[in-house]
Amino acid sequence: MNRLVKWWQLVRSSFWFIPGVMSGGAALLAVGAVALDRTKSDEWRESFGFLYTGGAEGASTVLGTIAGSMITIAGVVFSMTLIALSLASSQLGPRLLRNFMRDTINQVVLGTFVATFLYCLLVLRTIRRAEDNLFVPHLAVTLGVALAVVSVGVLIYFIHHISLSIQADHVVARVGRELMRDIDDIFPDRWDPAARDRSEESEGAVLPPGFDEEARKILTAEDGYVRSVDVGALVKLGTEEDVVFKVDQGPSAYVVEHGPLVRVWPAVRVTERLMRRVNDAFILGITRTPGQDIEFSVHQIVEIAVRALSPGVNDPFTAVRCVDQLASALSRMARREIPSPFHYDEHGRVRVVYAVVSFADVVDSAFNQIRQSARTDAAVTIRLLEAITTVAAFTDRLDDREALRRHAEMIVRGAREGLPEENDRHEVNRRYADAIEALDAPGRRGGAEDPVTR
Repeated sequence: MNRLVKWWQLVRSSFWFIPGVMSGGAALLAVGAVALDRTKSDEWRESFGFLYTGGAEGASTVLGTIAGSMITIAGVVFSMTLIALSLASSQLGPRLLRNFMRDTINQVVLGTFVATFLYCLLVLRTIRRAEDNLFVPHLAVTLGVALAVVSVGVLIYFIHHISLSIQADHVVARVGRELMRDIDDIFPDRWDPAARDRSEESEGAVLPPGFDEEARKILTAEDGYVRSVDVGALVKLGTEEDVVFKVDQGPSAYVVEHGPLVRVWPAVRVTERLMRRVNDAFILGITRTPGQDIEFSVHQIVEIAVRALSPGVNDPFTAVRCVDQLASALSRMARREIPSPFHYDEHGRVRVVYAVVSFADVVDSAFNQIRQSARTDAAVTIRLLEAITTVAAFTDRLDDREALRRHAEMIVRGAREGLPEENDRHEVNRRYADAIEALDAPGRRGGAEDPVTR
């Protein structure tokens, strides 16, 4: 299953898949329309007033004109897409190119023009001008004209879409939606403050005695970033082999060939087959991807903010927009249950220890680099403290509040050193006091209904 997900992500990130599928559909449509034309009589065609009624020469001219226009426009669309990719790479960051390549609209637009070109080309070759073998596919020509009209509408929409897609606010919103989906997938359960805190579960209480000393390391078979871990496959494998796994390298980690990946207990049950199956449960790649790697989307938003704060760009408004998006994501995550790192088989025996990213880890990823770059920018510094105040209203876990408090303290210390204007420092201190007051008032959201999961 993990392998299928990997290949699907690769296909979805390519420019060829959707245009290829659409081109195949156009070829089938051309064959079907021509076949229908061959089976129907002239009376049937004349009963439909909208069908093309010209001769072979006119049909050839119409289809040839459409085909030439479509392939020309396809080249223009491809050029405009490359320009958008270049602008996004230079202004917003090269890691955002994946989002543009995954944009379904760009792929559908390119596929529309290529498919229309291929359709007209295939129909054009069926036209016969000889008197003894005259054939004009009236229905097929009419469909070609209809596809050309649709393509004009698609072109107009594409110009509108491409002009929006390179705007920073839209890019941040798109990455933010992807981050929200990842949060919902990784943390599906709503936080219940009345339930037992899973973070207090002790490894020593569930892991076999002497696990750290006796466990054997399984090494990676290749270099790359860990994109996903099939925990279900590891639990199944652990049940079959009666072993316990502890995952040392989760999503976002970079592993080198023959580096440690998983520890297995008892060591005597480790075989070559088991090592291969463990490696099969990990999807590695040359780049990081969202999904299980929730910090990847966070880093994309942070990269936009840090670039906006650079002296060469100096765009604090974009940085503020990024902080607002991160505040939304953290507020959503604060309302969710952090899954237990312990995964059990059907008999209640622990088989896999795999800890997902914590709230404090995500807060560090979200605020560290922006805080460091915004030390001399009063607007962004104030917005960071306002974001902490906002997130604090949704945070009930003590560890989560302490992570926010730690960042609030670092933000205000940096502002005291980086802001020369006394009034700016006073405003920062006031927002810091608001953040601390919000953090000292737990339980606001404890019993409230989560609008996301209701």
